[in-house]
Amino acid sequence: MEIGISTFVETNPDVNTGELISHAQRIRDVVEEIVLADEVGLDVYGVGEHHRADYAASSPAVILAAAASQTKRIRLTSAVTVLSSADPVRVFQDFATLDGISNGRAEIMAGRGSFIESFPLFGYDLNDYDELFDEKLDLLLKLRDSEKVTWEGKHRPSFNNLGIYPRPVQEKLPVWIGSGGNQESVVRAGLLGLPLVLAIIGGRPVQFAPLVELYKKAAAHAGHDASKLTVASHSHGFIADTTDEAVEKFFPPAQAVMNILGRERGWGHYSRATFDAARSLEGALYVGDVETVAQKIIYLRKEVGITRFMLHTPLGTMPHNEVMRAIELLGKEVAPIVRKEIARWEAENGEAR
Repeated sequence: MEIGISTFVETNPDVNTGELISHAQRIRDVVEEIVLADEVGLDVYGVGEHHRADYAASSPAVILAAAASQTKRIRLTSAVTVLSSADPVRVFQDFATLDGISNGRAEIMAGRGSFIESFPLFGYDLNDYDELFDEKLDLLLKLRDSEKVTWEGKHRPSFNNLGIYPRPVQEKLPVWIGSGGNQESVVRAGLLGLPLVLAIIGGRPVQFAPLVELYKKAAAHAGHDASKLTVASHSHGFIADTTDEAVEKFFPPAQAVMNILGRERGWGHYSRATFDAARSLEGALYVGDVETVAQKIIYLRKEVGITRFMLHTPLGTMPHNEVMRAIELLGKEVAPIVRKEIARWEAENGEAR
């Protein structure tokens, strides 16, 4: 059971002071957070790509590279790379470079992106949304698998027998598929034999269990060993020394962000009642003290089949020291509880799920 952190490097105004942290400062803070995550024994840290004023990470590979030389063990991934509006050659080169700096710890999490601001920025038509992703994923996987590539497509200039450098340290640079729960994307990941990341940020996580089973069936149908494929979750949350403290600190910025996005996307108002319901054992919000969050992650592993858990924190702008404390608690206290229980459970059940 792998446990880690994901962030979008948010830079919203502080809900208490109104202060707006600079992009530069938030990026430096995130590098410190990655270094701490490595020190406390977390397995992975993911940085998401966005191209708007309230997010500072338009280039996750650069931020991850800044932390790579200061870390020793933690895996470093995008979360996600918006592949549809990116050049797969450049994506591969950036993450192969990161792999070299980190000595084999880089990963790519590829997704269509739930935000669309990158499409007009890089000159792509939203009418080609699905076609772009399919074509560019095909190219990215060819780049991963072969040093010299011949490729022809519709949305990018073709090339013939060209070498793509540098090559990564890892024999195959890991490429994950990020999904919000779309059956088509889950099946695609399974058929390709690629690890899957589910954004479980609402509803009841147990509702994702059929998608995990569908993924494994698709993988088995295509001849892949489904038992070796990793399924991850990306879920909002925050940890503090007490549950009351975690709720008090996390709810205001979370509500502010969710209502900003809600107005953009036509969601309903994000209320305290919505928040509290999601904090229940079967809810999608991982907010509380060490024991509360640990038990929810254990539940997710046993009931849904998730084998990598990524806590998305903070959601919105929170003081850097509070985020650092949450990371410390996740690594030093939550992770050992989860790993011990899951190891016992898997031994008893033969890792059936």
